[in-house]
Amino acid sequence: MTYDSNPVSQTPKSRGQSLSRWENEGGLAPPPLPQPYKCTPIFDENTLPAGLRKTHRTKAGVWGIIRVLQGRLRYRILDPVSETVLDIAHPGRVMPGQPHLVEPLGAMRMLVEFYNHDPDIKRDHRPRRAGQKRP
Repeated sequence: MTYDSNPVSQTPKSRGQSLSRWENEGGLAPPPLPQPYKCTPIFDENTLPAGLRKTHRTKAGVWGIIRVLQGRLRYRILDPVSETVLDIAHPGRVMPGQPHLVEPLGAMRMLVEFYNHDPDIKRDHRPRRAGQKRP
């Protein structure tokens, strides 16, 4: 078997890789999912830091996605004023520099993902195990 050292001329099939569903159906592959550059640990209602329970904000140029893994969390944005309840199916989007706070509503587990660009909150970027369905 010969190997072409020019990666541009190599197709997945010539490299011994299988074709994706999109390639098999003649379409383009979907765009790669944005990845957070940083994530907090998973917090519960007891370990959620006091700093997140009081008014705080992200730095300029930093967006956040609040992901509730279990239970519910009240998300208050202070400018412009709004309040919503987050759960596993409804993540919260934090804009750069936007003052906000969170409050657990009973037992819960959550984390925050940080991005250096505006992420698409409608797409679920979390990794999943084989066979696990998206919420």
